[in-house]
Amino acid sequence: MNSDVRKLKICYIGGGSRNWAWVFMKDLAFEKDIAGTVYLYDIDQEAAKANEVLGNQIMAAHNPGVWKFQAEPSLEKTLAGSDFVFISILPGDFEEMAVDVHAPEKYGIYQSVGDTVGAGGLNRALRTIPMYQEIGEAVKTWAPGAWVLNYTNPMSICTRTLYKVFPGIKAFGCCHEVFGTQKLLIKVLTRAGLVKEETIRREDIVTEVAGINHFTWITRAAWKNIDLFPLFAQFAGEFAETGFAEGGDDNWFNSFFSSGERVKIDLFRRYGLLAAAGDRHLAEFCPPSWYLKTPETAKEWQFSLTPVTWRISQREELKKKSEAYRRGTEIFTPENSGEEGIRQIKALLGLGNLVTNVNLPNQGQMPGFPPGAVVETNAFFSRDSVRPLITGGLPNPIAGLVLQHIENQEGITEAAFERDLEKAFQVFQNDPQIRTLTRDAARELFKEMTAQTLSPSAGYRGLPG
Repeated sequence: MNSDVRKLKICYIGGGSRNWAWVFMKDLAFEKDIAGTVYLYDIDQEAAKANEVLGNQIMAAHNPGVWKFQAEPSLEKTLAGSDFVFISILPGDFEEMAVDVHAPEKYGIYQSVGDTVGAGGLNRALRTIPMYQEIGEAVKTWAPGAWVLNYTNPMSICTRTLYKVFPGIKAFGCCHEVFGTQKLLIKVLTRAGLVKEETIRREDIVTEVAGINHFTWITRAAWKNIDLFPLFAQFAGEFAETGFAEGGDDNWFNSFFSSGERVKIDLFRRYGLLAAAGDRHLAEFCPPSWYLKTPETAKEWQFSLTPVTWRISQREELKKKSEAYRRGTEIFTPENSGEEGIRQIKALLGLGNLVTNVNLPNQGQMPGFPPGAVVETNAFFSRDSVRPLITGGLPNPIAGLVLQHIENQEGITEAAFERDLEKAFQVFQNDPQIRTLTRDAARELFKEMTAQTLSPSAGYRGLPG
């Protein structure tokens, strides 16, 4: 490592994470152009301490003397003087998420993820916004000049909250869903016989994107001088009915996170643009009669409804893995994840420019969409600058689908800032999933969900009568 490399201070809120924090550690094991200390803050201090051990173990083995990890129980000390702040938290626990996802099922509402829109996403927002208000105030007080990278869902609402609390914050939301669609386009190119899959990188697929998180649309896709939309149209025609299963296996049936890409294909055939998220997310933004009318409907479209019981069992497995890694009975192996957090940091430090998709308040990059609402487009990263790239917007039929969710996100954020459950319910009943219910049924569902998941300390008032 060059002795002139600046030593960074990175604050990781949610530093006990066994998902994004582990990904970040593994990526840092390859990084020698930047160095410093990652301070891990988590309300679960034991999880943060476990990650301190893991992070230092992997660095000692693969990248000695470059990065250090340190668990810190004080948010003030973690933030003070930070150059970069990562936020990756679980708002509440899986018990609350079980309410988000499964309480609506008694009313015939089915969700494949339940963390962004719909009954689950809106309810999750009500308990997440107060947490992000506290985080925004803390950044404003102790690290006002830091760049803030948000990984928590609901992504748009979390990022919007940070800007409402601290308009001068330098924050953006990061999501890898577009990356998965770029990888799918590589498979389209491969099937067309134009390239061997191992010779092309995801970054070689040039995409222009517009929309909101988990409902982002690719408005242009190219590889070199080849327009990929005609090729995708052929691909869509071939797999519209059967779904696309790589290697001939029904991956969507064996994994909660895979799909047969049938939702993505159907949306392309409806609108002529490529929806750039996994089918599980895309389905929740559309009228429920399309893809989520019943669990059987989801199976027909070849994606899964992810039960929270699975997430709970996975958490227990990851706890066991963490212990095994620290004892040395399993090896915590570094690997390049393909995520762009480190590339973003380096670009912001002036170590090369970068164009990638991020979530930012609308400053005109999405014409026809409300100013200030958080939208997802490409942005140009350079030294101490993230500049969103202007898009051509979206065609009216797609814009209509997207705008209803933007209005709901704006509305639920306003209601949460005012701690007004009456206002929150008015937004709740406007979601496409909830509009299938009578007002009385929607009210009962809302009361049940909020009663089980909102802490009295959050100060909400006025459950609808």
